Amino acid sequence: MKNVLQFIASRGFSTSRGRSALHSQLHQSFYNAEQLALQESVKKLVEEVINPNADEWEKEKMFPAHKVFKKFGDAGLLGIHRPVQYGGQGLDYKYEVAFLEALGHSTSSGIAMAIGVQTDCSTPALANFGSEKLKETFLAPALSGDMVTSIAVSEPGGGSDVASITTSARRSGDDLVINGTKMWITSGMQSDWACLLANTREGPAHKNKSLIIVPMDTKGISKSTISKMGMHASDTTILTFEDVRVPAENIIGQEGMGFAYQMIQFQEERLAAAAGSLVPLSNVLEETINYTKQRKAFGQPLINNQYMAFRLAELNTELELLRAALYQAVDQMLAGEDVTLLASMLKLKTGRLAREITDSCLQFWGGMGFTNDVLVSKLYRDLRLWSIGGGADEVMLGIISKMADILPRVEKKK
Repeated sequence: MKNVLQFIASRGFSTSRGRSALHSQLHQSFYNAEQLALQESVKKLVEEVINPNADEWEKEKMFPAHKVFKKFGDAGLLGIHRPVQYGGQGLDYKYEVAFLEALGHSTSSGIAMAIGVQTDCSTPALANFGSEKLKETFLAPALSGDMVTSIAVSEPGGGSDVASITTSARRSGDDLVINGTKMWITSGMQSDWACLLANTREGPAHKNKSLIIVPMDTKGISKSTISKMGMHASDTTILTFEDVRVPAENIIGQEGMGFAYQMIQFQEERLAAAAGSLVPLSNVLEETINYTKQRKAFGQPLINNQYMAFRLAELNTELELLRAALYQAVDQMLAGEDVTLLASMLKLKTGRLAREITDSCLQFWGGMGFTNDVLVSKLYRDLRLWSIGGGADEVMLGIISKMADILPRVEKKK
């Protein structure tokens, strides 16, 4: 595995390039020279490994995760801010955000999402709270790209309502016996292990759960694929567990702390969603600006319509403000502050702005926007997920209302 900085040097990148119509001054001032170089290198790797094959993998409804992840692992990109002793780079979180942002150059949102699941959804709790044995056995090969991972929290009867999950993991000697069903599992058909949330004892819903590493080749696990409207290259799975035995030592951290660990893990996931949105949304805005400059109606370019010009300017403003909020959250995280409120706001705004930008841009493309041949139609269906996955908009609003003391107070009956 290469050191990330060695990888950057080997790519022959150039930081001098022409400014696009949507050039971001915030982007240039937030990252240092090494982080900008990292983004250029990630973009080149994405263009070599993912983009030439993206259309084929979209049609096949699956990409070869082990092959792709190994390429990124060999470049040291799957553990940028993870400990060096497990194969990580030991860099600060801003380097990870730079990486996630650059992943947005993938022409397959599903593949970028799957990589983000590996780096920022299934592994944070293991890296932060797992035992040495668990980190050596499961974290190290995930960072090197030798193992593909999944996060298994959602269930058929509860996704965003984490406290209501029913999957159980009961003690049997030195083992746990797992029963239940998990749904909407990214890379579930290919993963080598899953970070699974289950009820491990009786008691209050926030104190009876544990995160458990479950090898996916364990007896008693069955898998079935879910057909989705978007994110086609990323396989999504229903996992059923019937008397699945794993060692009790596979519990991450303290038994009964799984809900708390998952809430912490969610913050990285939600910031990753915001970071991953910036490039594709900027690209679709830029493509739409260029299209409306070239496409003529009634003898003049579409962009001459003041409504279109103003709407695109407004959407670009909204996107730059989302970027500013993300960068603020990153700085606060690096300072050791609690970013739960800001991460929830970012997740909410990311999902809603993605819907707003893709819907408005698709309308400006007219009939061409309704074909499968243009970026806007693909992002229209792919990015719709951001208002649902990782905590639906309504759940984010609930968190924001609670933390900002906006929720109505219900008087207890006497």
